[in-house]
Amino acid sequence: MPRPFFVYILASRRNGTLYIGQTDDLAERTRQHKSGERSGFAKRYGATMLVWFEVHETREAAVTRERQMKKWNRAWKLRVIEEMNPDWDDLYETENLSF
Repeated sequence: MPRPFFVYILASRRNGTLYIGQTDDLAERTRQHKSGERSGFAKRYGATMLVWFEVHETREAAVTRERQMKKWNRAWKLRVIEEMNPDWDDLYETENLSF
């Protein structure tokens, strides 16, 4: 089975700053954000809670979805988070992210 790709949203807190990214290793990428290894927007604004993700079969599909979602208004982003994760749990802590 080919390795999956992911689009994910990190948040600084419930209804806080949001960061959208994509990766082929969700657990490792989230760990990097949490440890501060990755510089940039997420680090600058403290977006370290994994609050939403979805799986894609190809890198191209994940990149396309990431770009699409980055254009969304904030209300749409909040809606997808609330549908999957209404309590805004840190999914890094509660989900088995080994795919």
